[in-house]
Formats: sequence, C-alpha cells, structure tokens
Amino acid sequence: MATLRVGELGEYIRDQRRTAQISLRQLAKTAGVSNPYLSQIERGLRKPSAEILQQIAKGLRISAEALYVQAGFLEDREESDVHAALLADPSITERQKQVLVEIYDSFRKENAVTGVTAPTAARATATRPTAKKSSTKKSSTKKSTASTS
Repeated sequence: MATLRVGELGEYIRDQRRTAQISLRQLAKTAGVSNPYLSQIERGLRKPSAEILQQIAKGLRISAEALYVQAGFLEDREESDVHAALLADPSITERQKQVLVEIYDSFRKENAVTGVTAPTAARATATRPTAKKSSTKKSSTKKSTASTS
C-alpha cells in the first residue's frame, strides 16, 4: 500500500474546493463532516478515512478514486501519464480536466470488461493511413446558373 500523503491531500482538496468555488462550510455540509474537521484535513493535520474521502469527493463532484490516489490509498495506474498530461494543461478548467480523466477511465474500464485491446503505438503508427499531398491545386470553377422568370 502506498504511503498516506496527508499534506498533499489537504492541498489537493483545498484546490479542488476553490476551483469549484465552494466554501469550506458548504463542502463540510454536503460531505457530512464538521467544518473544523474539514479544515484540519485541508491543513494536513488529520488523516481522513476512505469513507470520509468518498463523502468529500461527492461534495466536490469529483471521483473518489482521484482522492484515494492523492491520499496514497491507491497506486497511480499505468495511465498516469495521460492523467498527468490532462491535469497539467493550463488551457482547460479543473472541472474539465476531471471530466476528461473520468471519461478516459471509463473507456479503459469498458475495454477491460469487453476484452478489447488497443494496438501498440508502434503498430498503430505503422498501419495508420497517411494522406497524400497533391502538388497541384484544384481549380474551383463555379457553374453559374441563370434563373429566368
């Protein structure tokens, strides 16, 4: 099991809360925890249980898995490079990043259930059709039709 990163977890929760524009009191209420307890979690003074993290995730409208990984309850999976790339993109909002991660994860889970496997990157690149570039420009001729009444 991974080590619990309480300080990093608290900062992550605070960042998610601020991005969602939710006050500490609002999140505490929707998550069903006390305001002081949530404040202590955010400051890295308390180690929340998986159940509390699930309640906080619900209040933030993010996946509990994201908090479990931050807390060290779960290991980052092999798609962490994709997650890291999405989370590092400054051109999209935190909520958009989370939605993209959840969509990506759902596709992976669906493929795992159905047994679908994607080709390796080398094979996919080798078999991908390439568009041929034409050196001549197509002439665009418009036929004009005169309508007579």
